[in-house]
Amino acid sequence: MNDLVKSVAAPKVGFASLGCPKALTDSELILTQLSAEGYQTSKTFEGADLVIVNTCGFIDDAVKESLDTIAEALSENGKVIVTGCLGAKNADDGQNLVSSIHPSVLAVTGPHATNEVMDAVHKYLPKPHDPFTDLSPPQGIKLTPKHFAYLKISEGCNHRCTFCIIPSMRGDLVSRPIGDVLGEAKKLFDAGVKELLVVSQDTSAYGVDTKYIPGFYNGRPIKTRMLDLVRALGELAKPYGAWVRLHYVYPYPHVDEIIPLMAEGLCLPYLDVPLQHSHPDVLKRMKRPASGEKNLDRILAWRAVCPELIVRSTFIAGFPGETEAEFEHLLDFVKEANIDRAGCFAYSPVTGAVANELPGALPQSVREERQSRFMAVAEAVAQARQSARVGQVLQVLVDKSASLGKKGGEGRSYAEAPEIDGLIRLLPVDKASKTYKTGDFVKAQIVEAHGHDLVASVV
Repeated sequence: MNDLVKSVAAPKVGFASLGCPKALTDSELILTQLSAEGYQTSKTFEGADLVIVNTCGFIDDAVKESLDTIAEALSENGKVIVTGCLGAKNADDGQNLVSSIHPSVLAVTGPHATNEVMDAVHKYLPKPHDPFTDLSPPQGIKLTPKHFAYLKISEGCNHRCTFCIIPSMRGDLVSRPIGDVLGEAKKLFDAGVKELLVVSQDTSAYGVDTKYIPGFYNGRPIKTRMLDLVRALGELAKPYGAWVRLHYVYPYPHVDEIIPLMAEGLCLPYLDVPLQHSHPDVLKRMKRPASGEKNLDRILAWRAVCPELIVRSTFIAGFPGETEAEFEHLLDFVKEANIDRAGCFAYSPVTGAVANELPGALPQSVREERQSRFMAVAEAVAQARQSARVGQVLQVLVDKSASLGKKGGEGRSYAEAPEIDGLIRLLPVDKASKTYKTGDFVKAQIVEAHGHDLVASVV
């Protein structure tokens, strides 16, 4: 009997997913296909029949983490398939970086390569043929908690920012058909998702590659462009009482059209805008898209239409050629624009990036010192913005609860994206009518601010 059980047991695949939400959605596609074909996933490398590592290759720390994870999987398992951005990266001699460092890996692919990954899986771990295991849920396999999910609307990027090598790994912009995007969103809402996080390399450019050609959803024509997509997602989310949150939004002029939708409640008044810098000359050296010198005016205009708007962004300090005056311009911008949530990297050369050849490279000590000064200013701005929220009553999505809220819990309002922003600590409730569980929406009044986190009482 044991031999019989062993013979029909589904093969197990270990999985490691590294990097950004775009990579996470790639992982979810692979896991969904594995599940549909009857494979099981293993929580450990050691207990699996083979391991898939989805890598990141954007910055040096991410490359190191990916290579270390591959080494760990090889040590504990020995049979490893590598995919993701690092898989598309070459070493200085032109050879594939992963293969040159870890020649024993079974196969290496680049990002958004579900078919190629599955071909490699089939080669080294034949597909099981039990029809009872060839099943997966309609929404696919997700790596996020049940109540929120990422929705990737496009692949690649048409820009050639001098500090970035992502287009060389992920290619030019390819927008998903709008009907497919909305169909996936509907499945996610049907499965209980309460917050949909829209991601891509450049969300604002959705549809540029297709020249905004109309697509169809439920027999209705909808243009393949950002405004129409956001409106349709908001209308789709409304019956479920769900949120739509936008990430990686470049500040093109047409983004102005999205702000009234936020004011109307069709999507959250939250924008993740990768600004990187404020000074026109630095932005020119970075080859950033959009009119960077108008970003302050644009943000102020957005807030005039939607005063509750939260702006999150990332910046680079110490970019080649950055003068002290240009850096001071950046500090002034963060204060004047009241950037609610700001992250900052000290510029780091990335192999293959054009910025490596720019004149005026700054010493590491200067880059790090400017990063520290930036964060001091950004933290002061953020804390002032957080303190101003004390007393507000907000809708909070519960991420974690204990004993149905009787021992308190954690959640987020429209102002906090999962995994990258702060959280709201919910105080214990004292009435049975106020109990809640993970995935519930509750009304809560902010009573304290502690750095990036808030404390609230359920009302």
